[in-house]
Amino acid sequence: MTRETVLLADDEPLSREFLQEAIAALGFEVFAVEDGRRAIAVLAERDFDLVVTDLKMPYADGLEVLAASKAADADRPVVLVTAHGTMHTAVQAMRRGADDILEKPVVLEELEMLLTRVVEKRRILRENRYLRAETVGGDMIVASPAMQGVLDLVQRVAKSKATVLVRGESGTGKERVAAMVHRCSDRAQRPFVKLNCAAVPESLLESELFGHEAGAFTGAGKRREGRFELADGGTLFLDEVGEMSPAMQSKLLRVLQEGEFERVGGTRTERVDVRIVAATNRDLGALVAAGRFRGDLLYRLEVVPIVLPPLRERREEIVPLARHFLRAGASFEPAAEEMLRAWHWPGNVRELQNVVQRVGLLCDGDVVTVDLVRHWIRPGSDAEKPVVLMPAPAVDPVAALVGRSLDAVERDLVRRTLDHCGGNRTKTAEMLGIGVRTLFNKLQDAPEKASSGR
Repeated sequence: MTRETVLLADDEPLSREFLQEAIAALGFEVFAVEDGRRAIAVLAERDFDLVVTDLKMPYADGLEVLAASKAADADRPVVLVTAHGTMHTAVQAMRRGADDILEKPVVLEELEMLLTRVVEKRRILRENRYLRAETVGGDMIVASPAMQGVLDLVQRVAKSKATVLVRGESGTGKERVAAMVHRCSDRAQRPFVKLNCAAVPESLLESELFGHEAGAFTGAGKRREGRFELADGGTLFLDEVGEMSPAMQSKLLRVLQEGEFERVGGTRTERVDVRIVAATNRDLGALVAAGRFRGDLLYRLEVVPIVLPPLRERREEIVPLARHFLRAGASFEPAAEEMLRAWHWPGNVRELQNVVQRVGLLCDGDVVTVDLVRHWIRPGSDAEKPVVLMPAPAVDPVAALVGRSLDAVERDLVRRTLDHCGGNRTKTAEMLGIGVRTLFNKLQDAPEKASSGR
């Protein structure tokens, strides 16, 4: 593994040599300079993980080195070493961003503890930044008028508190749009919390949203904050909101109207400031007409509607997205890109990403051929269905079911449809004409299949 690099600045030769040897003995790679001006010049030329600088130096002192380091990398730890360690000096240095103060003569044990602490702090900052990027997502690839219109709408409404409802087929990027709403808002530095309402059993959904008190139900050993509390000051993304039961719809409506709720098993009213972005691939208007979704909740959620077109309606984006998803150093043959552009992508961007990542891993060398792309996008398509030259004999599909119980037939149908959809519960529910939550309950009745259907 690459060793952590340290820039050491000290104008006293003996002190500089001692610190260089001591820091190197702790496993760091040390680059030592003789004054502050040289340290500032080196910071402009090279990157370091850590800076250790004397406070009193000619040409530029330690505070100037501190300022130059923080200007280049605000998260890089800077340790000031001084033989003039007064409280005033320490307070001034810490206010300017120093991570710690080390007094001369330096004690080796203190040096080791200090460097371990500041390096761990940098590691945690990097990890938090990475996790935040994974949660909120990066920039979207926009190469069609339709998606440019979506992007323009997001930027116009992001800084408001209005709830947003994102509609679109599965795999079109609804979560990415929700993350962009958060990232473009004045809540960007606050939490972005996600919850898939269809993935949580009805009995646990209330606790997931609002939290619970200790002893509220079996297994609730201690108080737990819900997603609303975790998202306080930030954004809460509710995916598959159309799968909520009427009872949960009523409780969500109250939070949207009043900004308050009670934890499960609690009596104290909690207040939060949360911006809601919801998403669905269902026709909520039809569900309202059928009495399965509250009209007043729909009005509250759909203050700003955003509709994402399927990938087949924005073909200009297929190749740019494919190039973005392809592993570094690889490329497509022109014919392979034409085949990608011609496919109708029933699974939308998610399907495209899966196919591209697969062919990127399986291609020989760094060029993805048209034959490899054809192999992975044609199975299951109309082009792969056998051509029947002679009329097939009539088959009674019901005859094989005679003598079996309805439960057994239904269980077999659910399992086979789930396998046909590659384990995708949303597609399975749509094909069977039931809700995802209903499908979840049916899978609970078949535990040996539930684990493979996730």
